[in-house]
Amino acid sequence: MAFGAGRREGRRPSLPGSGAGPRPEPDAESPALSPRDATDAPIPADAPPRPARRPGNPRLLAGLLLLGGLAAGAALADAVAGLLGHDAFAPDLFSRFEPPSAAHPLGTDELGRDILLRLLYGARVSLAVGLATALAASVVGTLAGVVAAWRGGLVDALVMRLADALLALPALPLLVVLAAIDPARLGLPARGEGLGTAGADILRITLILALFGWVGVARLSRAAALSVLARDHIRAARALGATEARVLRRHVLPNILAPVAVATALAVGGAVLAESVLSFLGLGIQPPAPSWGNMLANAQELVFAAPLSALWPGLAILLTVTGCNLVADGLRRR
Repeated sequence: MAFGAGRREGRRPSLPGSGAGPRPEPDAESPALSPRDATDAPIPADAPPRPARRPGNPRLLAGLLLLGGLAAGAALADAVAGLLGHDAFAPDLFSRFEPPSAAHPLGTDELGRDILLRLLYGARVSLAVGLATALAASVVGTLAGVVAAWRGGLVDALVMRLADALLALPALPLLVVLAAIDPARLGLPARGEGLGTAGADILRITLILALFGWVGVARLSRAAALSVLARDHIRAARALGATEARVLRRHVLPNILAPVAVATALAVGGAVLAESVLSFLGLGIQPPAPSWGNMLANAQELVFAAPLSALWPGLAILLTVTGCNLVADGLRRR
């Protein structure tokens, strides 16, 4: 018993150099910190820094700068023509194939016309076709997809089977066939009748491209609308007496705008590229109205003699499509 009692009362000896000693007794006058006081305590100076702020959206900014620069150049085409003192449509056979200079910053083509001015005027046509086609396809496709998701049943089946049928058709050969039809037979105005030199061609190409462009937007908007309509807050809104029009306007459409905006940005680049293909084949914008596609068509036989005539319109198409893809990627990452 004495041995056990002495063992309990004894203290463990501290090792030399370990610095361990008897623990200090807590001070009765300094109360222990509560959990709330511990969280309110000041952060020590060696605490890790706060995480950096979320970076911006460089892809979206770069795409907007590219497209904004092209649009600004198209809008200032008349001012640039007055500054240079040239006519983008009048040939000058004494100035054929001139290299870049102060008078002609990008040189001249096979008819002596200033390439820079024709690029700027061609940007008006190509960007107009791209924007008009993308907007028309997005509006029609969004309405078709939302109606198909909302109504369901036979309406959904008809809209989706029509979309599948259009997707099954070869797009480029069908575009070539439709573009070769006389506009008067389709009830469209002929060239120069009320729409200017290129107005009828722009309207015709826009309608042809929008005829196939709405399909992808319709499938995308239908899938997004079905996902939104299956959420709990939609059921709650209907249970509270919200009409179907209010549900679509206040809940469905705002929630599908993000994917539709991405599809619209991609559609602009696709429409510009498709218009360039048709114009290159001689079925799009007709001369003397400039477009990037018919500028490439005019330069194809002179690509070795005058490579700059083909370089600049090809570069303009590349920058436009790249800008649209960057904008779409930036919108998707937001």
